[in-house]
Amino acid sequence: MPKHSTVSYILSLAVVFLVLRFQLLPAIFAGLAVYVLTLKLARHLPKNMNRVARKVALGVVVICVITCLTSAAAAIWSFIGSSHGIAALLTTIVDTLGSLRGTLPTSVADVLPTTIEGLRQQLIEMFGEHVQKISVVGMEGIKVFAHILLGMVVGGMAAVHHFNEHDKAPPFISAMRKRLRTLTTAFDKVVFAQVKISALNTALTAAYLLVALPLFGIKLPMAAILVLLTFAVGMLPVVGNLVSNTVIVVISLGISPAVGISSLFFLVLIHKAEYFMNARIVGHEVQATAWELLSAMLLLEAVFGVVGLVAAPVVYAWLKAEVKELGLI
Repeated sequence: MPKHSTVSYILSLAVVFLVLRFQLLPAIFAGLAVYVLTLKLARHLPKNMNRVARKVALGVVVICVITCLTSAAAAIWSFIGSSHGIAALLTTIVDTLGSLRGTLPTSVADVLPTTIEGLRQQLIEMFGEHVQKISVVGMEGIKVFAHILLGMVVGGMAAVHHFNEHDKAPPFISAMRKRLRTLTTAFDKVVFAQVKISALNTALTAAYLLVALPLFGIKLPMAAILVLLTFAVGMLPVVGNLVSNTVIVVISLGISPAVGISSLFFLVLIHKAEYFMNARIVGHEVQATAWELLSAMLLLEAVFGVVGLVAAPVVYAWLKAEVKELGLI
């Protein structure tokens, strides 16, 4: 293997390690999303454009992609904060907890809030007791948001530069570009598969809430909102499912303990099956078996935590593509 190729592999592996070690995955994923979407859309631009016009067109595409991604995030945030979103869910949850007070032990019932204000007061008290931790989380959130914006800008700039690349580049630069192309291809395939997984998860939840329960004469309050919530948080690994499942189970308990247990059982099945669906669907896209992806997810989760779990499909798909390119498998 040429020396420049060996160095490019070593540098690429080092970058992956540093990204996972220093929690830079959101920025990298945001940048790759802008980069991949820009390249896809740029293919539809007229090929007879002059150089200046093409740069302007690419700049417009980049701005549109970044605007669409940030608008989608803002729309989700707006939905969560609207009167029909989190506020309505809080009201329903408090009403449900109030109806459960009579069936719970006194020691537990006394702790439960009876009004929205009571729930808010408990949250304020909790924040007051853990103000230092909350402030740290808030600062981390601001830092992650800044990283995401910066990653989008870098991804857009890289996409524009992609069309200015020359074939006659130094061997090392060509090797690094090849590593980037392989990574973006893996990212494209894995993200497309993840969208299908999230859609399937939402469809199963909708079938349960909007079809299965009504067939038994059970109408869950705010079922449509719960389906939208499931879709909105479905792209967030682990945490997203935990949030939506908890809300669904609590509201189901307000109907009856049997409905609550049924919802818990159904959602646990979906949650557990999602790991295998993830491995199967993603595996089909990147030509990897389920056990390979599951092993990669377990290994990276053990080393890097949730960040490693999220990155595992992309990292493994990239590594396997590189190994195939070398003719080793």
